[in-house]
Amino acid sequence: MIVLLDNGHGGLINGEYQTKGKRKDWGDDGIIYEGEFNRAIVNGIIEELTKLNISYVNLAPEYRDVTLETRVKRANKYPKNSCFYLSIHSNAGGGHGSEIFTSPGDTKSDKIATIFGNEFKNEFPDRKLRTDFSDGDLDKERRFYVLTNTKMPAILTESFFMDNLDEFKNILNTKEGRQKIINYHLKAIIRTKNELF
Repeated sequence: MIVLLDNGHGGLINGEYQTKGKRKDWGDDGIIYEGEFNRAIVNGIIEELTKLNISYVNLAPEYRDVTLETRVKRANKYPKNSCFYLSIHSNAGGGHGSEIFTSPGDTKSDKIATIFGNEFKNEFPDRKLRTDFSDGDLDKERRFYVLTNTKMPAILTESFFMDNLDEFKNILNTKEGRQKIINYHLKAIIRTKNELF
């Protein structure tokens, strides 16, 4: 199994954020750039996968904002039966908790998303997982470009809300919080490898 890792949005180049919006300035409490957060989580996952000898590809290692089309094109070069696509994000727009998205329909992506949801709840028992069980499983279904245009199973995780001060101060902007987000993704990747591949 190869994990295709996609850290959503751009990073910081010479102190300048590469993606319009996708940030929250909390004044004295600090600032969060989603693309920087996404890269920190992906880099933490990569560090652990390397130790475990689990194959991965970092689809967008650049700090510039790589287009969705390019991310998908890079992913689709890999064999669809031995990969899954994992897009890492943090949410905004008012709310709290985390979400896991797949494309519409009943696919292997749903099984992967369920594993991720279970591992999220194990790591964050006191935090909300925003679910949609209307089709029998916990993931939310959306026609996001990276989910509908990749040939392999694909999920997108939204870890907490940048514009929720509690989640920013206690999770997203702390070393411990970020490590727990890395941990739940890592445990889910290991389970996905063992149970579905």
